[in-house]
Amino acid sequence: MINFIGTYDCKADAKGRVMLPVALKNQMAPVLKEGFVIKRSVFQPCLELYPMAEWNLLMQKMNKKNRFKKKNNDFIRRFSAGVKMIEIDATGRLLIPKNLVAVAGIAKEVVLSSAINIVEIWDKDSYEKVLDETAEDFASLAEEVMGDDGDDSEDVS
Repeated sequence: MINFIGTYDCKADAKGRVMLPVALKNQMAPVLKEGFVIKRSVFQPCLELYPMAEWNLLMQKMNKKNRFKKKNNDFIRRFSAGVKMIEIDATGRLLIPKNLVAVAGIAKEVVLSSAINIVEIWDKDSYEKVLDETAEDFASLAEEVMGDDGDDSEDVS
């Protein structure tokens, strides 16, 4: 499993190409040859970039869903809408498909934000807006998500 670290400001050209920062490209080196999957986020107006191995793990989990339940089938259809396989080219550029550029509202300024095993791709204004909106509630969110949930694993802090 790969863990990405960092948040990077980048620029997208008119064709939707984004030059990866060297620090992020170096982190991606072990998985570059396998390729990536890019998709719209479920919860936010951004895109998600999955290394192929991470995508395959997620697909194994999704494949266990009973497709004869309408709710599951509808979810899988919506989840996979617009999904594309992509590669990072030899110069370190990522080409974001035009339909996904529109979905995420990406203009020129882009933020690549690590989210553990994937990278979120944001329009810079949208990213800053979401950070501002969640800033006030972050302490209570952290407590709820990471606070004592009764398991015996070691503390994170």
